[in-house]
Amino acid sequence: MTSANKLLAPIGTIGKPALYAAYIGPFQSAAGWLIAGSMWPGYDPVRQTISDLAANESPVQLIMSSFFVLGGVLTLIAAIYGRTLAMPGRVALFVAAICTFGLTIFPTPLGNDYSIMHRGFAISSFVLSAGWPLLAMRKRSDAPWIIRPTASIIGTALQAALALWFLSTWTDQTNTTEGLWERVVDVSQAAYVSVVLVVCYFSQAKTPSKKQ
Repeated sequence: MTSANKLLAPIGTIGKPALYAAYIGPFQSAAGWLIAGSMWPGYDPVRQTISDLAANESPVQLIMSSFFVLGGVLTLIAAIYGRTLAMPGRVALFVAAICTFGLTIFPTPLGNDYSIMHRGFAISSFVLSAGWPLLAMRKRSDAPWIIRPTASIIGTALQAALALWFLSTWTDQTNTTEGLWERVVDVSQAAYVSVVLVVCYFSQAKTPSKKQ
């Protein structure tokens, strides 16, 4: 630790609940649309969005909505117990979780119509889930490498590029691959949160804290 860092308050730790959420998150994310999609004959995961599975007209609405809620809860846990992350990043994750609950409460209709509330919550969730690494960045030399500037900027750029690409296909009614790209973004965003939390957790093993 440098002399400058000695003058600063210690960086918070990743609590065990956040670590468990990190392990579950990516699998839960994919399991929701895999299970629900397999139970809906005729559903096209390449063309149709994940939100279609939770539409009022969907025969698997309850299943997909339950996974949405679980994903939101896991993100809340990550935000609350991910104390190594800078506070703005934790707030971004917290609000992203609230947006997940919002898009569940206001489902999208099937077909070419759409819900303004659902789309607003969904877009906000995607944007926050792409931008939180930059907000969680720490410049201190004793911070885990994955939340220092270089990694945070690269991570945000990659997540933002994927999210913007999906949003461009989602708002283009002539596009027939929005379901595929949404799944790519969904898995990528969930996995990135998990990787950051796990790396931070095991990085803190060198300087353990009593606060778990």
